[in-house]
Amino acid sequence: MTPLDPRALAHATRCTCFSLRKAARAVTQLYDEALRPTGLRATQFSMLTLLQTAGTVPMSHLAEEAVMDRTTLSRNLDVLERDGLVRIRPGADARVREVELTPAGMAKLEAAYPHWRRAQRAVARSLGPRRVERMLTDLSTAVSAAES
Repeated sequence: MTPLDPRALAHATRCTCFSLRKAARAVTQLYDEALRPTGLRATQFSMLTLLQTAGTVPMSHLAEEAVMDRTTLSRNLDVLERDGLVRIRPGADARVREVELTPAGMAKLEAAYPHWRRAQRAVARSLGPRRVERMLTDLSTAVSAAES
């Protein structure tokens, strides 16, 4: 095996994937800390928000919306179901499982919202509103590009 040129390896430190994951970890930690008083993690808050917006949906649709494989989604939903925040039930087709937010899930989401909003405002203050909007647009474009 031929060793890589050190300049090529130096260029790899600017890896898009690694940089996105590093940023995601840092931002997730900020939101997790803000949501800690509610007992929710940022990923759980996001899932409850998706369900509140979508209503009762097939698990496959939820996986697509979250850009998550079904196994990871199932593990995340199992915790929310155990805590009574979501309900998972068979759909009309036995192969389909439907997910919905429970009243307890809605109450938890409402209680968590002010904590989430504080974290959201802190990020907006740090980055500035225009940069946040540009970043959200760019991230949406990145998701679309990765899926195509």
